[in-house]
Amino acid sequence: MQDEAARCSSSGTFGLFSATRLQGILIGDKVYSEVFLAIDSSLIPEERLFTTPSMLDGLDRETETDLRILGCELIQAAGILLHLPQVAMATGQVLFQRLFYSKSFIKHSFEIVAMACVNLASKIEESPRRVRDVINVFHHLKQGKGKNTPLVLDQNYINTKNQVIKAERRVLKELGFCVHVKHPHKIIVMYLQVLECEKNQMLVQTAWNYMNDALRTNVFVRFEPETIACACIYLAARVLQIPLPSKPYWYLVFGATREDIKEICISTMKLYSREKPNSEQLEKQVEKRRVVLEEARLKAKGQNPNGTPALAAIGGFSPASKPSSPREVMVEEKSPNSKLVKESENRQLFPKSPLNGMKNEESKVFQNGRNHSRSRSRSCSPSRSPHRQ
Repeated sequence: MQDEAARCSSSGTFGLFSATRLQGILIGDKVYSEVFLAIDSSLIPEERLFTTPSMLDGLDRETETDLRILGCELIQAAGILLHLPQVAMATGQVLFQRLFYSKSFIKHSFEIVAMACVNLASKIEESPRRVRDVINVFHHLKQGKGKNTPLVLDQNYINTKNQVIKAERRVLKELGFCVHVKHPHKIIVMYLQVLECEKNQMLVQTAWNYMNDALRTNVFVRFEPETIACACIYLAARVLQIPLPSKPYWYLVFGATREDIKEICISTMKLYSREKPNSEQLEKQVEKRRVVLEEARLKAKGQNPNGTPALAAIGGFSPASKPSSPREVMVEEKSPNSKLVKESENRQLFPKSPLNGMKNEESKVFQNGRNHSRSRSRSCSPSRSPHRQ
């Protein structure tokens, strides 16, 4: 009986805790809302992977994948030139991948977002860099090899700087300020120590390289870092032909499954068979789709692409005057509605007239006074005789 009572009391306590957790935090007599941030909440659900905001705006999957790869490559190259630690570059790439599952490449420039992710990741990993240095490095990368034109500090630079700052705020807002990223770098070394393979420097370095390459894919927003570490070790051991325990399989000890490891390995290996994305062609495709969306938006508002109102949206409008007979015109003038329209027009044309704005009785008194003064002046004037004397 005591065990049963203890079991019931413990279950009741857990139920009360879970109910309080769902409703909020109980402080005194009031329940306050709770924001629960964890590494699990940063993983993207499966339903959002297939219908991204960019695809809803008409961008195909291959183009979006190329844009993700290109953005992550820019972040990696910029981090190397800025002498950032690898952890900061990895954080920037994960933030870049997370953002574009809630925002579209059509409506947000991937280059500006990449700059913002580098700037934000440097602050998160306690290696801050100036916004000017980040923009200068991206300007150098965009020029390509053989060109070294310095960045001019003109109005375009000021606009770019403001856009980067706004993009950084947008990243924080969209991610709910949950920008912590748990990287598998240390996990790989720890797992290899458990497997007694940490002395094999080639295995350690190969697994590390596969993990850095996997940052260009979406595996870091789909799987736990422990599973990614197991997949990188598995892939490196297969390539180097190093046997690992299989009875039971070693990755089952660390909580990974064969299906997840297979999915991560396939996504990573697909990178090496893809062609290098061309930034100019991708920007043209994005700009073309942006123009189509803008025209559709203006058309829905009844406007032309240049901002002028569309004639089709105005019913019965014609620049030519409508033919009408004089009788119809006279009837329209005699109608009471036309009188009201004329009175309103006269009031608009002569807003400063003394009679405008007066009441009817006051205007009549004013007119009678004027008539009376005229008749009085006529009576007071001397009458001229018809004949001269």
